Amino acid sequence: MNLYRRYFDLVAAGRKSIEVRVQYPKLRRLKAGDHIRFTCGRDSVLTRVKRVSRYSSFEKMFDAEGPSKVDPDSPRDQQLINIRRIYGPEKEALGVLAIEISLVSSADPDL
Repeated sequence: MNLYRRYFDLVAAGRKSIEVRVQYPKLRRLKAGDHIRFTCGRDSVLTRVKRVSRYSSFEKMFDAEGPSKVDPDSPRDQQLINIRRIYGPEKEALGVLAIEISLVSSADPDL
């Protein structure tokens, strides 16, 4: 699963514990215990899914999860702006996933 560099670095450092995605059909089966390999360029990091929570909007997700778990360096309002640049209203309408992750391995281009 691809990530922008700033978010990849937060995951690799263990500072980002919630990854936010919209409910594309292939992600609906995601469950606790699954593994996700995040990539950015040649870098990758392996994580384990601890839990998957579903929400009807980004606002409800941030209210329930807290913005610091998604991006500890940005305030909630800025995170909403950023995520809506990535996912437009038609994507948000699919539903929002908050995927709680834990680090399995640190960033390593040879993984």
